[in-house]
Amino acid sequence: MAIQKSKRRTQADRPGLRFGILGSGSRGNTALIESGRTLLMLDSGFSARETALRFERHDRDHDQLSAILITHEHSDHCRGVASCARRFGVPVWMTAGTFAALKDQFNDTADIHLINPHVSFAIGDIEVQPFPVPHDAREPCQFTFSDGNSRLGFLTDIGSITAHVVEMLSDCDALVLECNHDARMLRDGPYPPSLKARVAGEHGHLENATAAKLLSQIVSPRLRYVAAAHLSETNNTPALARAALARAMDCEPEWIDVAEQDEGLAFHHVSEVWV
Repeated sequence: MAIQKSKRRTQADRPGLRFGILGSGSRGNTALIESGRTLLMLDSGFSARETALRFERHDRDHDQLSAILITHEHSDHCRGVASCARRFGVPVWMTAGTFAALKDQFNDTADIHLINPHVSFAIGDIEVQPFPVPHDAREPCQFTFSDGNSRLGFLTDIGSITAHVVEMLSDCDALVLECNHDARMLRDGPYPPSLKARVAGEHGHLENATAAKLLSQIVSPRLRYVAAAHLSETNNTPALARAALARAMDCEPEWIDVAEQDEGLAFHHVSEVWV
């Protein structure tokens, strides 16, 4: 049964930075980040109708949405952006390269904000820091989010680790990190050679061991929560992703969360998450 709007938790109910994931994987990616009265949607990989249903499932009201941010133009991250922007009546923030790839989806009334992937900006109560990543898109970027006290990092759709990425993710309190594939499963799996090469390439997706290597470079007493995301349903398993990240965090595998394709990930309060 749907949750009544009058009973639905609003962003203003509690202070601090919070996040949840509506879905993560090759069939669609969308996350929500909120603080105060600001609610941001990171990527729009589902139709407007499906996005609204997933808002309901996560006890959130899309009428309170402040903006949509897009990481890059691949369909599993932007399939619903134009329809969601129209239906929810919100602006869209993206790099100029991403907009060049998507501009035909928008009409003349769309509220588009072009961002420099090296320059931070604020949307309401949330400071957003984009940063460029190596991925096979026109001008892809990923983000960190802060309310001035807590810092949350998101990193998916990246083929290799750079020093700049390590720098941008240092000092995070919580991190959502791509564990797209297990190298052996991809090698022995059903994908054609060209797709295997693309996924495993320097502009493809992170495999478990590389994600763990990155995590080992940024782990600190401040980083208290890690979730694996964007897992391949063909070339990875939650158990393998958890084990790899747990070794880097020196924690039990069950303390690593996994964002699922259909269920996503429940909301977490960044200042209260503990590994």
